[in-house]
Amino acid sequence: MVHRLVVSYGQPDDPAAFDAYYRDTHTPLAVQMPGLVRLTTGRPRSMDPAHPAPYLVAQLDFDSEQAMGEAFASDEGRATAKDVPRFASGGAVMSHYEVNEVHVSR
Repeated sequence: MVHRLVVSYGQPDDPAAFDAYYRDTHTPLAVQMPGLVRLTTGRPRSMDPAHPAPYLVAQLDFDSEQAMGEAFASDEGRATAKDVPRFASGGAVMSHYEVNEVHVSR
């Protein structure tokens, strides 16, 4: 079973500075967290113009909720969490859940 943390970043004051910091500083911190299985990012587009999409979404996968908790309790996890206010001028919303996969047969 996979446990996923989703971080949705709001529109930053300076997108180019956000992108450079996220790529060069924040991501290298995040990938050092023990127990991190996968880190993916993407730039979502809203299907409803009345509800703007986040600027960037990051998904961090762990083997379990416990593994995620242990990762964020580690020195590397605390450093990663402490780093977010340094670049996320548009804010960051975090949520997590157990991934339930639905197999589609065709």
